[in-house]
Amino acid sequence: MNCYYLKMHLMKLEETTDLENLSGRSAISFSAVDRIGIFEAMDKMSTLEYINQMFPTEASLSGVEPLMQKIQSEIRRVDAGILAAVRQQSNSGTKAKEDLAAATHAVEELTYKIREIKTKAEQSEMMVQEICRDIKKLDFAKKHITTTITALHRLTMLVSAVEQLQIMASKRQYKEAAAQLEAVNQLCSHFEAYRDIPKITELREKFKNIKQILKSHVFSDFSSLGTGKESEETNLLQYLSDACLVVDALEPSVREELVNNFCSRELTSYEQIFEGAELAKLDKTERRYAWIKRRMRTNEEIWKIFPTSWLVPYRLCIQFSKKTRKQLEGILDNMKEKPDVATLLMALQRTIEFEDELAEKFGGGAQSREIGNEIEEIGRQSNSQSASDIRKKYEKKLAAHQGSENEVKDGSKDLSAPGAGFNFHGIISSCFEPHLTVYIELEEKTLMENLEKLVQEETWDVEEGSQNNVLSSSMQLFLIIKRSLKRCSALTKSQTLYNLFKVFQRVLKAYATKLFARLPKGGTGIVAAATGMDGQIKTSDRDERVICYIVNSAEYCHKTSGELAESVAKIIDSQYADQVDMSEVQDEFSAVITKSLVTLVHGLETKFDVEMAAMTRVPWGTLESVGDQSGYVNGINMILSSSIPALGSLLSPIYFQFFLDKLASSVGPRFYMNIFKCKQISETGAQQMLLDTQAVKTILLEIPSLARQTSGAAGYSKFVSREMSKAEALLKVILSPVDSVADTYRALLPEGTPMEFQRILELKGLKKSDQQSILDDFNKGLPTISQPSGGAAPGVQAMPQPPPATAVPAMSNPASAGFIASREDVLTRAAALGRGAATTGFKRFLALTEAAKDRKDGPFRKLFNA
Repeated sequence: MNCYYLKMHLMKLEETTDLENLSGRSAISFSAVDRIGIFEAMDKMSTLEYINQMFPTEASLSGVEPLMQKIQSEIRRVDAGILAAVRQQSNSGTKAKEDLAAATHAVEELTYKIREIKTKAEQSEMMVQEICRDIKKLDFAKKHITTTITALHRLTMLVSAVEQLQIMASKRQYKEAAAQLEAVNQLCSHFEAYRDIPKITELREKFKNIKQILKSHVFSDFSSLGTGKESEETNLLQYLSDACLVVDALEPSVREELVNNFCSRELTSYEQIFEGAELAKLDKTERRYAWIKRRMRTNEEIWKIFPTSWLVPYRLCIQFSKKTRKQLEGILDNMKEKPDVATLLMALQRTIEFEDELAEKFGGGAQSREIGNEIEEIGRQSNSQSASDIRKKYEKKLAAHQGSENEVKDGSKDLSAPGAGFNFHGIISSCFEPHLTVYIELEEKTLMENLEKLVQEETWDVEEGSQNNVLSSSMQLFLIIKRSLKRCSALTKSQTLYNLFKVFQRVLKAYATKLFARLPKGGTGIVAAATGMDGQIKTSDRDERVICYIVNSAEYCHKTSGELAESVAKIIDSQYADQVDMSEVQDEFSAVITKSLVTLVHGLETKFDVEMAAMTRVPWGTLESVGDQSGYVNGINMILSSSIPALGSLLSPIYFQFFLDKLASSVGPRFYMNIFKCKQISETGAQQMLLDTQAVKTILLEIPSLARQTSGAAGYSKFVSREMSKAEALLKVILSPVDSVADTYRALLPEGTPMEFQRILELKGLKKSDQQSILDDFNKGLPTISQPSGGAAPGVQAMPQPPPATAVPAMSNPASAGFIASREDVLTRAAALGRGAATTGFKRFLALTEAAKDRKDGPFRKLFNA
């Protein structure tokens, strides 16, 4: 019963709590623990569960009454709070209405006052306008009167100044007239708005006529300059100097016309002298430039009458250059035969020197002084450049690039205008450009002759202690090319320089051909005809050194030819820069490098011929025991020991690595195919051959350390191991029992062919009748028969190919499946055969192994310690 009352009280408490939440106030004053307990109970469980939790036993019911009293007290307090809140809310609503009414009234009063202020402001504005109306009229009247008085005053001054200027012009008082011209020009500028007024029009026409009179007087007086009157009349030069002031006061076109007339008159005698039959020749070109320089030196004092800003000598030289170019073009075009190269180059050289003098004198279009330095850098850059050298190089490139950009920006200027920085370079010499073919032909002939001489004098050796191991002919050739480039770049940087660059390409290609021809050649037998490769190439130690020198020289030429192209692209005219390319020449030298390294490999292969033949002569079928490595293995070791150190010291790491890859791809397949050349191989013979194979593999793996070049040794070692593992797999097949040889062959040599398998059976010494049944079983277990990857004729080297990751063909012969159940069993058994576990000579083999442990060196010892 008490629990029921407690539940009812709690439900009432919930209702009061909800009411309190609606009113927005909180009046419960339970302790923190009581409130948390009550609300958590209301969220998580029913009221009954909460009561059961609070009073789990009858003994705990004694606390019901205190709890109920506390709840009732809280309910009374909440009711009182709710009542107070309702009363307060009622009072607040009445006061809010009164405040709103007061605010509305205040806004209405403010609106009325604003409207009243606006009306008064409009009345004030109208009053001010009435007061100021008459004042504005007076201001306008004053302004017009002032303007009229000023205009009349200036008009009076203009009339007076024009009359005075007319008097000065008639008396040729140039100094005073110049100042008066300036004043009249300023006064006329004030009457630009009154051009339609008759009086102003009349004054302007009168002023125009006066200027025309002054111009005719000045031109007439200047016509006496250069006729000798200046020496007779002492004040003539001062008189003409004052006339220059008048010209400056007139329009700029008058000054241009006067200077052009003066320059044309000065060059009249030049045209008459050098158009005659005597001096109109190419070998008299230098006298043209001597004439103008003498003329300028003689008249230097006289020409000081011209203001410096007129640049009269500068304009005179421009006109002289244009006339000289026109005359030289006529001389060159009218030549019936090709011009003499010496005469042509001498005239061109003197012309360029004259252009340089003009450029230096007048400061326009100076040539870059870094061209010679750029050419000198060809072939000098090494791999050990310091950071400062590289930084300086790229700073030069950046400066050159910025300079070219500035030239492009300035390209829109009128170069014929004084002070515009006219580029004198090429103004005359460019007319020689179409006629320099004879010079290019001479340069090509000279370069080819020097090339033949260098090749003939080449010792095909380098000085002892040389660091780059490059043939002297290659370095001398580029020195000759640099001198030729210097000569041509000093003369022209246009089409002729590009034609010379093409000559350099032909010369370098010819040198690549010379290097190619110096390589040792092989025979041209049946094997060479069938494979497309040279046959045997016999090389001595000297031949091997020469091949290395050729490789280094070709690499040097490949690099330096690229630098040559970069230098030419920097100095040649921009329209040819994109066509400057040495890629074809570099491809030629790359081909020489490849052919040289292949020849080097072929030479070593030829040295191996004797050892490979000795391998086939070993009686592998009658060996009684396994001994140390065979004699042909020692021969291979001696060949490599004598050649590899020298090759490693002469070749760069990248080319030595290429050589190693080619060697490994040649020796591995050749050793594999050489096993098939042997006659019958017994189990003991196969064990001995397997030992030899591992010894050869060890020898090949030691080549990088023997050459002291171990940069790419890891990749090379994997390559050698992969190639020699095929020979080891073949020997393990030979060692396998007859009943499982087919399955072992499929497991170890998945790319094998029936032809190779038949040859293996022959090596094992099986009779024809026994071979047939095994071949039939083998063919049944082989779903497809591909062409043999190594099925070339014995002695033909096949390029190595990694075996594909394909599964071994499923065996369809039940008899064979009875012996070996899986490929793993085949591989395990083959490995055991390779270790000699199933041979009758295994005890001897172990004895030999134990004996090898007592030796401190030797390839056999290294083999078992590996």
